[in-house]
Amino acid sequence: MNPGFVHLNLHSEFSLGDGISRIGPLIERAKALDMPAVAVTDHANLFCMVRFYRAAVAGGVKPIVGVDLPLEGESDDVPAGVLTLLAMNRSGYRELSRLLTRCYMAERGAGLPAAARAWVEECAGGIIAVSPGPGGDVGQALLHGRAGEAERRAEAWACAFPGRFYLGIQRTGRADDAPCLDSTVDLALSMELPVVAGNDVRFIERGDFEAHEARVCIHEGRILADPRRPRLYSEEQYLKSPREMAALFEDLPEALENTVEIARRCSLEVTLDGSHLPEFPAPEGRGLDEWLAERSREGL
Repeated sequence: MNPGFVHLNLHSEFSLGDGISRIGPLIERAKALDMPAVAVTDHANLFCMVRFYRAAVAGGVKPIVGVDLPLEGESDDVPAGVLTLLAMNRSGYRELSRLLTRCYMAERGAGLPAAARAWVEECAGGIIAVSPGPGGDVGQALLHGRAGEAERRAEAWACAFPGRFYLGIQRTGRADDAPCLDSTVDLALSMELPVVAGNDVRFIERGDFEAHEARVCIHEGRILADPRRPRLYSEEQYLKSPREMAALFEDLPEALENTVEIARRCSLEVTLDGSHLPEFPAPEGRGLDEWLAERSREGL
């Protein structure tokens, strides 16, 4: 077993716009690569949690449950980006569920879920946060030349997630990766924050890239041959082996080591069998069964 790297940023097929990784093949591939753990961080949802958790546990792979959460913008000149949140335990998972529920219930004209930063801070317990490279809120500020804003955002998250906030870096062959990585490492050194490597995984095998691009085009209402469509992904965003990631970040071994450390800190245990009904309060002096039967007859 090679525990030198753990993927902590991965979109499954439940990220309808940009993910095609199916859960069964994902776990099989993780086992074949001797990965001790793997995370699924779908875009603004936890829809695959039960399927992922069951498959991972059955396959002997530690499941790390998380989400890539879009953030509400605070200014027009710097995009808000996303924040990757990973549940450390059952309490953290409940906080993620509450946070996502609040996002989906909020009134948004475009119909796209996003979280206010204050909401995230209120639900920070039991969660590890990563600003995931160029797509993260810190990375977006750095790419727009706003070093002060990047530092402000990083400091705010470091306070909200004390000892549980990391700056993500990646090398997927896309134009923004290198400048964002250099600026992120400088920021991490100046603020004494840990960095963590990722591959922003969207598919399992390198050869799945074209199928992924077709999925993206379907979601965006475009065609593959359209020369004007934005190319936001690369064929490097597959489930790379720990050996491949070690070679990719041999100059930043601490970024690899931190993926393992985060995986160790995340130990979510859930009970999936049996019914879990809410405790509904009956009027004082009335038994729940009796009161429910009475209300049912009234309704009929």
